[in-house]
Amino acid sequence: MRNSAVALAVMLLVGGCSTIGKLNPFSSDDPKRKPTELVAFTPTPAAELRSAWQSSIGGSGEYVFTPAVVGNSVYAVAQDGALARFDDGREVWRIAVGQAVSGGVGSDGKLVVLGSPKGEVLAFDAATGKPAWKTRVSSEVLAAPTVGDGIVAVRSGDSRIFAFEVADGKRRWVYQRSTPALSLRSNVGVVLTGHAVLAGFPGGKLVAVNTANGAALWEGTVALPKGSTELERVVDITSAPVVEGREVCAVAYQGRVACFDTDSGNLLWSREISSSAGLDMDAKGVYVSDENGVLQAFDRSNGASLWKQDKLLKRGLSRPLVLGSPLSSFLAVADSLGFVHLLRRDDGSFAARFPSDGSAVSADPQRIKDGLMIQTRNGGIYALTSK
Repeated sequence: MRNSAVALAVMLLVGGCSTIGKLNPFSSDDPKRKPTELVAFTPTPAAELRSAWQSSIGGSGEYVFTPAVVGNSVYAVAQDGALARFDDGREVWRIAVGQAVSGGVGSDGKLVVLGSPKGEVLAFDAATGKPAWKTRVSSEVLAAPTVGDGIVAVRSGDSRIFAFEVADGKRRWVYQRSTPALSLRSNVGVVLTGHAVLAGFPGGKLVAVNTANGAALWEGTVALPKGSTELERVVDITSAPVVEGREVCAVAYQGRVACFDTDSGNLLWSREISSSAGLDMDAKGVYVSDENGVLQAFDRSNGASLWKQDKLLKRGLSRPLVLGSPLSSFLAVADSLGFVHLLRRDDGSFAARFPSDGSAVSADPQRIKDGLMIQTRNGGIYALTSK
């Protein structure tokens, strides 16, 4: 499941680099990866989830669309170009952007930005849905653009990062680096923090780029390639890094989870693990969904193991999500069969479970007030809060 849609076969050339294709090793259709049956448990009353509101936007097809949450507004898009804004579940506007979409949604509450398979970047006024500007990058846009600090940061499928002016879409800079010949086809985007763009790359590198001019501020090594074959040496970062205070953590497929100082890029600690789904962290722990569907928690200060939850094997887990009040004792993760699971942060035990529409929750769950937001592959949009 999940954003990178990792497979073990070489499929095509993108921007001159061979990519590992779009077939999904966590698909429930693969008899070799039959999902583990869910175990019964006694729900924790304080963690039980309900749908505060739900709607539908249309299917995502082969792509992954992450809803953008800004305050009480949610912006969502479908592959066919349907784009909508919801305020507390009320549909404010819905438009057709006029073409297929492959990456989105990014928003700062003023601008809504999408990307297309042809490399077009489309910006709309968040208040009205009217077109604002349009520009182009070097290849397909698989990730949601990021809006902030006066720029729209867009990652293209060939691993270039473009920065455009929020006001008119004028290109400010483009950052590119050499990448391995073989890499994963991924919808991983970038993270804006302070005056830096943080991005993981094929080959296991995490880079901080100056938002003003696109110059690299520092580069850290999350993982190093190892093995005798090209497939064994793939150590791509296919999920977004997470920043908390002065630390940024990232995880690589067939590699490691590693945490760095955000100012200097100095490595703080690392642990061997493989993940294409991603991680989250709080003041005490770093939480990772590994490649086999095991949730693992590490001590944020030194990387020591805290707990493992292995009762979701082969269910194609999403990135874990640390929740806020009133669910601040819990962690959420979604799976390829449309279930959302809440676990206790202190020991990883199950606390609650919510079934959506039965299709994969491919996009990263998003935090909202009192809960979380998910978008399913069939286009279901759910705002989940505690009962």
